[in-house]
Amino acid sequence: MLPSSTSTSKPKLSFDCVFYYVSNLEASIAFYRDTLGIPLVSHDFVARFDLDGVLFELVPAPPGIALPGNGNARLCFEVADLNETVEQLHARGIVTSKVQHKKGGELAFFCDPDGNELCLWRYDKAEGANELVRSAEIHR
Repeated sequence: MLPSSTSTSKPKLSFDCVFYYVSNLEASIAFYRDTLGIPLVSHDFVARFDLDGVLFELVPAPPGIALPGNGNARLCFEVADLNETVEQLHARGIVTSKVQHKKGGELAFFCDPDGNELCLWRYDKAEGANELVRSAEIHR
């Protein structure tokens, strides 16, 4: 349904979290906490991680629901040295794509136990994402 032309108020939205559905919560916790080193902050019916102040959750998939894996969303990690990080993942048995050079930096992909694609990104400039956000805010 399209919004009415008389509607003038906008919803008040606040960021909550980023989450992935997973088929095996314990295996996924081990992957993100032990293999990738992301701090687990709580674990009840979901697992919650602190990723530089962003809440990242793993949520058990509802019964009978096929996980889409590799959908459109990606969790992307900024790294200072992409080649070193790729080597560290290889040493832990994680297969990655080849490093790809793109405008603004370089990237590589890998998957979690449910096939969710994750991305490693290294910016060409040392400022990284925070500088891009500040730059965009200045030009509003």
